[in-house]
Amino acid sequence: MAKASKDMIISDILKLGEGLAPIFMQAGLRCAGCPSAQRETLEDAGVGHGVDVDALVNDINAHLEAQAAQKA
Repeated sequence: MAKASKDMIISDILKLGEGLAPIFMQAGLRCAGCPSAQRETLEDAGVGHGVDVDALVNDINAHLEAQAAQKA
């Protein structure tokens, strides 16, 4: 199963699974349509926007785990 980490580029995280963009939006990051998503890490974006990056990584990975469990 794919997992996200805070040192990953945002666009790479968004490619890990379906339904991740809304998780970013709920956290206050509008990364899905931002050109910076192609070069900025999740940690850089989170710090720049005042987001708890560790909590966001946990949310993303919980979503990915749930997706993997549904497909199994």
